[in-house]
Amino acid sequence: MSSERANKCIECTIHNCQHHCSSSDHCSLDHISVGTHEADPTDVQCTDCLSFTMRK
Repeated sequence: MSSERANKCIECTIHNCQHHCSSSDHCSLDHISVGTHEADPTDVQCTDCLSFTMRK
């Protein structure tokens, strides 16, 4: 998928993600998956974007 298309419904500031829109702070995917690395998440820091792919 092209990283030029900004999905205005998904804000993102992770510039080293393959899906980060190169022209604005948005994701270029149609949808993302959000998950956790904790057994019982209680804080925003416990959540992760499972759609993250390191930019090549």
